[in-house]
This record gives sequence, structure tokens and C-alpha cells, in this order.
Amino acid sequence: MRRVGRAKYRCTGKLERELREAGFRLVAGADEAGRGSLFGPVFAAAVILSSERPIRGLRDSKELEPQRREELAAVIRERALSWAVAAVEARVIDRINILEASRLAMKQALQQLEPAADHLLLDAMAVDLPVPQWSIIHGDARCQSIAAASILAKVGRDAAMLEWDRVYPHYGLWRHKGYPTREHRAALARYGPTFEHRFSYGPVAAATPRWLRWICALRREAEPGARMECR
Repeated sequence: MRRVGRAKYRCTGKLERELREAGFRLVAGADEAGRGSLFGPVFAAAVILSSERPIRGLRDSKELEPQRREELAAVIRERALSWAVAAVEARVIDRINILEASRLAMKQALQQLEPAADHLLLDAMAVDLPVPQWSIIHGDARCQSIAAASILAKVGRDAAMLEWDRVYPHYGLWRHKGYPTREHRAALARYGPTFEHRFSYGPVAAATPRWLRWICALRREAEPGARMECR
């Protein structure tokens, strides 16, 4: 597996073009969203962009305003040759750790692509699939297909957090999306964690009463699961 990295980044389609010139026709980018969150699933997306229908403005989702992410996500879904989004639940994160859960979500998204990819571009990650792949440091800032995947993953996860905010309105999930902000930590201290929090994360564990820790230990023994959306 080739690893690519450098100090300055510009999001282009250079790597995709190189691979097409080498004979690959279905180059997929994949990325995740939500690794640092204390709450809910980690999301991942995979995208095969069309060389005939380019998308202007692709860049790392973290550098885009929410409205612009939504706009680009709609264009990606409409113009991409294939795209998929997968989510691995908090209980699985607690069971196998966030790195492996992120890897699993990316693998699930890539497996849902139709047509399937013949080469993968991944953001500093490797997945257990029998497909040639490059792991690219800061790939979401450098590679358009990875950037597109980062946008779909982020938009999908943000939408899920809005839904969860209706279920757990005391935590402010619609604002911080589950990340360890001062507001979120204060809510954990006051109300304790929900069953959708990640109990393997320090701030959540610190706010968890002893009786709930026993339930969480049982939860880690459950079989992994994932939610998927694809086209």
C-alpha cells in the first residue's frame, strides 16, 4: 500500500487522474466523520466521482460552512457514479475501539458501492478489502474523492445528531454534534450519559455511575452492527 503525505495541501483530482491513466476506471475515495465525538455512531462515506461531471469547490468538510456542505452533498449525490454512507454504533465503538470502528464503517461504505471500486483512496487508513489502495495523509484536504466522502459522512452524521437531539434535548447535540465542548461536559456532569454515549471515552466514563458501568460492560459483548445508506 502506498502512503502519500506532504506539508502543504491543495484539494485536486490529480491522484484520480493518475490512476485513470494507469488503467483504473472506478476510483473511490473514503473518509469518516465523528471519531472525536462522545456520542453516537461514527459515520463513513465512499464516493466514486465522475470524470465527466466535475464538482467545483470540493475540500475537507471541516473547512466548509454547514450550508455549503449541504449544497455540495446534494451535488455529490446527483453527479457521482456511486456513493454510500455507513454508520457504526456507539456500542460497537466501545467494543472494538474507535479506530477499528472507523475502519469498519469505511469498509461497509465501500462494500455498498455499485459499481464496485477498482482502486481506493483512503484518508490515512487501510481497510481489509482485496482492492488496491493508497493511504493518503490529510487526504480529505488533498484529494477530491476523499473530500467528497468527508462531506457526505459529515452531513449524514450531523443530520443524525439533529434527530438524536429531539430524543435527548438536554445535551445540546444540535449545537456541538456530540463533541466534548464545555456545554456537553456540563450536561454529562448534571444528567449523566445516555445509552448512546461512548462509554469507552474518558469524559463519558467519568460521568457514568457504577451501576451503569455494569450495563455498559454487558453492551460491549453484543454483536457489532451498522446502519447503511447507499446508491
